[in-house]
Amino acid sequence: MPPLLRYPSVDELGERAAALVARHPRDARLRRVGTSRAGTPLWLLRLGHGTRQALVVAGPHANEPVGGATALRLAERVLADPGLGEGADATWNLLLCLDPDGLRRNESWLAGPYLLDDYFRKFFRPAFLEQPEWLPHGAAGAALPETRALLALQDELKPFFQCSLHGVDVGGGFVELTRDLPGLAPRIEHTAARLGIPRELGAYDTLYWPSLGPAVYRIPPPRPGDLAAAITEAAVESTWYHPHRYGTLTAVVEAPMWGVRAVEDAAPPADPDAALRTVSRNLRHDTQLLKRILNRLLPYVATAPDAARLLAPVDDYLLVCPGLADAWDPDTTERGRPLPPLSTAHVTALHIAGRRLVLRTAGLLHQLASGAGRDAAALLPELDRLVDEWCADYRDGCGARWIPIPRQVEYQTRVVLAAFELAVRDAREGSRSGEPGWGAEPAVPMHWE
Repeated sequence: MPPLLRYPSVDELGERAAALVARHPRDARLRRVGTSRAGTPLWLLRLGHGTRQALVVAGPHANEPVGGATALRLAERVLADPGLGEGADATWNLLLCLDPDGLRRNESWLAGPYLLDDYFRKFFRPAFLEQPEWLPHGAAGAALPETRALLALQDELKPFFQCSLHGVDVGGGFVELTRDLPGLAPRIEHTAARLGIPRELGAYDTLYWPSLGPAVYRIPPPRPGDLAAAITEAAVESTWYHPHRYGTLTAVVEAPMWGVRAVEDAAPPADPDAALRTVSRNLRHDTQLLKRILNRLLPYVATAPDAARLLAPVDDYLLVCPGLADAWDPDTTERGRPLPPLSTAHVTALHIAGRRLVLRTAGLLHQLASGAGRDAAALLPELDRLVDEWCADYRDGCGARWIPIPRQVEYQTRVVLAAFELAVRDAREGSRSGEPGWGAEPAVPMHWE
């Protein structure tokens, strides 16, 4: 199958997987494991016949389409290399897209051209409570059918290894683990260097997390928190930790779309406090500006079709921005949680994160204004100016450069395979030593086909 030069759509994922099954009927099977809220099938591509179950979840976030392409690439690699299946006594279970409804809303930009302003104007990501990996009310209270399907799959498979495929729109690549996986950081360094992918050495959402090596972070165990904390800190109950009871190691693999070299600069910044004050001041200013635009827009969109789906994430972003500005401001952090020692990579990541939040908000407001009639559209020139200005800051200020899709996919594929191979190694060593190990409760072989 020729390499993908663009992101696959929801339908293309299913079609390519079905074609692969037709070519490999003995080793590949396709199973419907659930249905989205809009009635789209959730397809699981299953490869091999081993007793160790590996689960790969693509498309958990609607605006991160690289994972679907990576899942297809992984399928080709597994079918071509016996060492990844039979040799590892493993069955690979590839969930092709966890949020197909959300991915469909992004299909207007999936085929390119890949331009920052076009991406943000057409961007969609549902509100936090509509994202299927999160369990804000615990597993028993999971409301989304996509979430329930994934939870059921995890309980059925009891995977020794789980991988969640994510994308970074602007920045670098990194990995988050529920347990240490010694040896992964140097493999990521090698892969990133070979493919020209910057590693994110100070990722914004891992700011307070333990480092397990350059660009590798330990996900803290879930803890209670309010909605704002849940949106900005992933250390909440989620499908990442749900299978922990089975000895599962979860790896969250992030691959960038537009790379920024400064996110791997480990040198100390010249004046970190001044840089942080600028980031915080800009975030406060831009948030207030967007709130004023939202208030002017609301009378025109209250009854517009689908307005609620677009307004919900806008509310999320505007909720968390002031708290983040305070958390990053050296003049206010002493009253809250102190920041760790910061490198240039950290300061760059925080600058990118602040811009990301307001750009996403402006893009969603742009879509609302575009669909709400002539009066609301009077706000479009101002929103266009903001999107253009903030995207120019990414390009010119941060040096953001597009990474071709084949390189994004190859990077993510190699990192997943490296993590898998190390997890197999550790499971085998645990078995030989008589200790429980990560594969202590191997799933009974299943016969779905």
